[in-house]
Amino acid sequence: MEIDKMEFNFWMKRIMERFDVLSDQIGVKNNQQFSIDGEELLDSQEVLQKLKISPRSLQRYRSSGQLPYSTISGKLYYKLSDVNQFIRGSFSNSLEKLASRGAK
Repeated sequence: MEIDKMEFNFWMKRIMERFDVLSDQIGVKNNQQFSIDGEELLDSQEVLQKLKISPRSLQRYRSSGQLPYSTISGKLYYKLSDVNQFIRGSFSNSLEKLASRGAK
């Protein structure tokens, strides 16, 4: 089975055009940000990556009420401001622990 060079180039061009279309579609989907009342929402995967924690730790923070969340269509979302506040609170707690160790 032989394919001439012109036919090969034609099909390669069509394949590359299709890749470009798919790449654009993926880029649009990735750039979509969910928000409510101007507040950006993060899904669980984004929070896991931002906090660099395990899914079990995230579940523990939800259950204990340390990290507020909302459920939309069965999917969990977290307000970016709540996540940032959680980070600040964790940082403050670490500093307080260090200070109390130094005072002993």
